[in-house]
Amino acid sequence: MSAPDPLQPSEDTSSDGLFEALLTLAVRWRLLFAVTLVAALAGLGTSFVLTPLYTARTAVLPPQQPQATGPMATLGTLAAVLGAGVKTPADQFVAFAQSTTVADRLIERFGLLPHYDEKYLVDARRELQRRLRVSMGKKDGIVTIELEDESAQRAADMANQLVDELRGMSDRLALTEAQQRRAFFERFLEETRDKLERAQRELLASGFNTESLKAEPRSAAEGWAQLQARATAARVRLEALQRTLTPKAAEVQQQQAALDVLRAQVAKLESAEAPAKTPDYIGRYREYKYQETLFELFARQYELARVDESRDGGTVLVIDRATPPEKRSWPRRSVFTAVGAATGLLLASIGALLADFLSKPLPGGRDRRADRLRSALRRR
Repeated sequence: MSAPDPLQPSEDTSSDGLFEALLTLAVRWRLLFAVTLVAALAGLGTSFVLTPLYTARTAVLPPQQPQATGPMATLGTLAAVLGAGVKTPADQFVAFAQSTTVADRLIERFGLLPHYDEKYLVDARRELQRRLRVSMGKKDGIVTIELEDESAQRAADMANQLVDELRGMSDRLALTEAQQRRAFFERFLEETRDKLERAQRELLASGFNTESLKAEPRSAAEGWAQLQARATAARVRLEALQRTLTPKAAEVQQQQAALDVLRAQVAKLESAEAPAKTPDYIGRYREYKYQETLFELFARQYELARVDESRDGGTVLVIDRATPPEKRSWPRRSVFTAVGAATGLLLASIGALLADFLSKPLPGGRDRRADRLRSALRRR
């Protein structure tokens, strides 16, 4: 018998091995079917043994953030004015729902410590957060709250109570925000009122002459006053941002750039409208119009803040109130049955192929692989 030629391509035995494996499985199809059926029934039975969980779902629309109007819109709401970096009400809702305060109130109200079989409050909070899911729609801003529990009624009650807690926190936050905003604009309003009265007295004492008539002080002052008021609003916002953010923050740098642009426009307007022989009346009239414009803007925002303060707080609209779910959310019987069947089929196939492999004799010998493996284990 001649030795095999190393240059001669060897036959591909992969297809033969695959055929033999399929043939082995086909021969033992009854065993595979029986094991798969038993595993599927075991998975189905497990789904009955496990404690079911029910998921209650509620959807709410958070209160809308109040907006500033007119030229003072650059100040925005209190979050923008004070530079606190507060997110939208929907983001606040998500943060509040996952806060320790809300979790502790739910744990105390529904007695979740013994219900979760926990000894420490921190463990009960962790279990509650594991069963709680809060999500926010990116397009509509609707906040969806889902909460799991072994009791369908308790799951719905806890979800609705969570919304009530969030409503209370939102109302208190809106009231506090309006109070702070009102105090903020009230301070600037008083300062501007004093400056306006002083500018009015200086204007009356400046006198009037023919040069003032030729200069048309009204048209020369109103444009400058509006631009100067915008620059002042930008400066106020920048000072507020600098109280809580670093100078390198993007918000601070962006606001600084906007203020520099407004200041450059004011300086350009002043150089164009203030010749060397400008009557004193023109300058005082321009200062008076500036203070008058600024006073009107602050007064408008102050009144808006007072209106917001007089309200009960932010309005939380409950779109879908949580009701006791009719079907369990976990465990799902179909999933457990399918997983059990797949696991049983896989293990049975591996066992059948392994048994067939061990039952075959070794190449060039009469001993089977199983006998050789058994003797090796005995020697060890």
